[in-house]
Amino acid sequence: MRRLVPDVAEISVAEEVAGLDLVSLAHAERPYTITNFALTLDGRSTIEGRSGPIGSDTDTAMLVALRTRVDAVMIGAGTMRAERYGRVIRDPQKRARREREGLPHDPLMVIVSGSLDLPWDAPLFTEGWGRVLICTASDAALPEVATSTRVLRHPDGIDLTELVRYLRQERGIRALLCEGGARLHGQLLDAGLVDELFVTHAPKLGGGEGPGFADGLAERARDLELAWLAHEPDTGELFARYRVGG
Repeated sequence: MRRLVPDVAEISVAEEVAGLDLVSLAHAERPYTITNFALTLDGRSTIEGRSGPIGSDTDTAMLVALRTRVDAVMIGAGTMRAERYGRVIRDPQKRARREREGLPHDPLMVIVSGSLDLPWDAPLFTEGWGRVLICTASDAALPEVATSTRVLRHPDGIDLTELVRYLRQERGIRALLCEGGARLHGQLLDAGLVDELFVTHAPKLGGGEGPGFADGLAERARDLELAWLAHEPDTGELFARYRVGG
């Protein structure tokens, strides 16, 4: 992969992400929050309901590398239903390195689900590894699952500002990665809760009426600063890192 901004250099995903010290950037009231997603040229974040067909192995490597730099990973219920997550970081060497760097062995998985309509037979719940926190407006009981799972209930509707405050002040989460979906990205951005966006621009057209990366985002200009940009010649992808302006 060839970095184009801020300087030109031959790099790897591992090298580019290894130097990210996101936890030191934590705010007093909330975690330092980044998002990661892949987009087609026409702005689609899914093809036939899934994000997988958009990105390449390099895109997956970027996602996994970012997971190693945060205390927690957040997804919406729709993303969980579509992707059926398992253990967030499967490589034991990556987990051991996290511990040496003062990060938890497994990132906390945070699921935002208004109705608790989740695939309880997915590996995340059945394999017994890691920890899960579900924020929901539902009063329904959870089924028995193998993985340690706690529920944070917002009976009057999920308040993302309150959720990230809870993560920072009650759970000690310093850096948070949101992997979607589009509605959750839009809500976080509208609430001013995102610090950086990592975007894979794929040389593909998705077509159809699928979601963009931030559905429901209120219409107003938001300034972004391009922190770095890299090109993967084998796939034609562009990997960008943007900082959110004021």
